[in-house]
Amino acid sequence: MEKHFSLIITLVILCIFTSPGSCQNKPPNIVLILTDDQDVTMDAMTPMEKTLKLIGDNGVTFSNMFTSSPLCCPSRSSILTGKYVHNHGSVNNSLEGNCSSKSWQQGPEKSTFATYLKSQGYVTFMAGKYLNRYGEPAAGGVEHIPPGWDWWIGLVKNSVYYNYTLSVNGTAEAHHDDYEKDYLTDVIKNRSLEFLDKRDSSKPFFLMASTPACHSPFDSAPQYEEEFKDKNAPRGPSFNKHGGDKHWLIRRAKNPMSNVSLQYVDSTFKKRWRTLLSVDDMVEAIVNSLTEKKLIDNTFIIYTSDNGFHLGQFSLPNDKRQLYEFDVRIPLLIRGPGVPKKKVITNSVMNIDIMPTIVHLSGLTPPSDIDGASLLPLLFPKNDTVKSTGWREEFLVEHQGEWLLKGTPGCKNVDYLCTCVPDCVCEDGRNHTYSCLRTLTTGNDTMYCEFSDDENFIEFYDLVKDPHQLANTAKTVSQKILSEQNQKLIALSICKGPSCRKIHPIG
Repeated sequence: MEKHFSLIITLVILCIFTSPGSCQNKPPNIVLILTDDQDVTMDAMTPMEKTLKLIGDNGVTFSNMFTSSPLCCPSRSSILTGKYVHNHGSVNNSLEGNCSSKSWQQGPEKSTFATYLKSQGYVTFMAGKYLNRYGEPAAGGVEHIPPGWDWWIGLVKNSVYYNYTLSVNGTAEAHHDDYEKDYLTDVIKNRSLEFLDKRDSSKPFFLMASTPACHSPFDSAPQYEEEFKDKNAPRGPSFNKHGGDKHWLIRRAKNPMSNVSLQYVDSTFKKRWRTLLSVDDMVEAIVNSLTEKKLIDNTFIIYTSDNGFHLGQFSLPNDKRQLYEFDVRIPLLIRGPGVPKKKVITNSVMNIDIMPTIVHLSGLTPPSDIDGASLLPLLFPKNDTVKSTGWREEFLVEHQGEWLLKGTPGCKNVDYLCTCVPDCVCEDGRNHTYSCLRTLTTGNDTMYCEFSDDENFIEFYDLVKDPHQLANTAKTVSQKILSEQNQKLIALSICKGPSCRKIHPIG
């Protein structure tokens, strides 16, 4: 019986990925659930009990999933396009940095997974946060509906939970502070369920639910406000530690952190987890709806986030933007027809792989000009239709500094972007621009970073020996190693398409 079932699954996969148009089985439906600032190093998947059971236990968990940039808009742009930051051009969260700018709309936005799915006959739905500057007047206002979307419910600007505006198919819809009507995670859930009820059942669908959780301002649903009272931010080796051998921004952080800052960090940790409980409810509701409609067996569900987060590591109170593990590692879970259950895949995968994976699942060959790679060879390694002989061992992390031209209250220098609650600590700045080469193989785990700052600063970590990146060894490692890392970083920093996808035998 087991062999017979395995054969059926293999035939279904072969049919879907070779000639979906002639398949008796319909092309698969695809659901993408995207959270905001959800880390893995501080265990932000722990409160997601339903998600871990419904997706993780019924599918694959990728234990080495990374973002190409530890910041919302650049990362989301990479998820949409399958390209590194230097190729899609959205370098930070500002309009000047091409976050949902007219230039972005006239270029990269015309070639996202939504446009490819639309060309394949999919009905497409998006609800929630899109890009941080979406909906602003200078970005086309709420009237702008990105190409490829049939149902569009886009949040204007950045993540919030109450008092916001949605663009509902190009028309502004105001929301206020009534939990029953306005709590954004629940609104996304309810609109997603409405789509599943009213969609054109003759066509495959793509559903994207993009939640504000667990981004600030960390407003939880009322029923969860008392949860996790006994939980505090993890006191790992880098917590409240002075990064004296790191780049200038880390060296500026106040150490030791004040008691007020420590209390704030612990409070924020609790609040972040509480917001995720509503996401967990949303995942359950979507899976239950798919099950009731007998769609679950032909639906792939992808769960991930845009970037990680830090709370007290190297004395930085709270934000992202840094090159370290806590900001660049993110969750990735996938379930669907033929996907093994309770399997952990350790190959290094990235947010730039989401777009080609979605396109590949729809039956198309992923575009050759993207930088990412379809995950199907890892999901179905024994299927000759999608089998690959290799996978990446090196990848790129990029960040371009952002600052407030008018300065931040409490901060003296306008060249910085600072967190001033409760203490003023700089989290970004004009001079905080870097690119990193990450190498991850069996027995080899390193990160080499170069900064475009006044010091031409370099950081190098051997994460096998130093998993928390406590000691920058750039001044003690051999010049030969640094030179090799530099040359590889230069190549990746200017790569395009196939040159970004240098592969090695799958291990």
